[in-house]
Amino acid sequence: MLGTHDLGLFIASGLLLNMTPGPDSLLIMARSATQGFRAGSAAALGIGAGTCVHILAAALGLSALLSASTAAFTVVKLLGAAYLVYLGIGLLFKRRAAEDGADRAGGRADDPAEERRPEAVQVAPPAAPLRKIFAQGFLTNVLNPKVGLFFLAFVPQFISADAPSKAAAFLFLGAVFNVNGMLWCHLLAWSSAVAGARARGQGWARTLGRWLNRSIGALFLAFGVRLAMAEMA
Repeated sequence: MLGTHDLGLFIASGLLLNMTPGPDSLLIMARSATQGFRAGSAAALGIGAGTCVHILAAALGLSALLSASTAAFTVVKLLGAAYLVYLGIGLLFKRRAAEDGADRAGGRADDPAEERRPEAVQVAPPAAPLRKIFAQGFLTNVLNPKVGLFFLAFVPQFISADAPSKAAAFLFLGAVFNVNGMLWCHLLAWSSAVAGARARGQGWARTLGRWLNRSIGALFLAFGVRLAMAEMA
C-alpha cells in the first residue's frame, strides 16, 4: 500500500513503542490525574502535533541533517533538555506552593467565622489553561531530537525499495504511527483521569498526589539531564 510493506508488523511495533514510558506519557498522566480527561487530551494532542512536525521534517530530510550535524543536534538536544528540566522544576515547586496555600487556608479555618466560608477550608491549585497544556505537550515532543532520528531509522524499514514516492510512503506510515499513538495516549489520559477522580476526596489522596507530582517532576529532571548528556548514535 503506497509503496509500503509489512503494514501489520509496523502497526504492532508502533503500538508497542508508543506504550513505552517516557516524558510524553508522564505529562499526559500528570495532567489527566490532576485536571481530568480534557487536560490529558490537550497534552496528547500537543504531543501528536509535535510528532507531525517530526514526520514532516524526516520526510523532507531535516532529520537527516540532525543526524549528520553535531552542532544542529546539540542545539536542539539542549533546548529539549532545558524544557524538560523546566517542567520538572515546575512540578516540584509549583505543587509545593499550592500545598502551602492550602495549609494557610486550613489554619484560617480554625476561626468560626472562617469556617462558614467554604473557600477558606480548601484552596485548590489553579488549573492550567488547555492551550498551555497543549503547548507543553507540543514542546516536550518537538524539542526531543531523538524522536526525529527514531522516525528516520524506523520508518524506512517498511518502505519498499521500488516505492513510486518514498516521501509519500514515509508520510503515510508516519500518519499511521501518529494515529495509533493518539489512540494510546487518549486511553492513557482516560485511565489516569478515572484514577484521579476516584482518588479525590480520599484522605490519602493529597499525600499520594504530592508524592506523585514530586516523582514525575524528578523523572522529568532525569529525562532532561539524560537527554543533555546523550551522545549521537
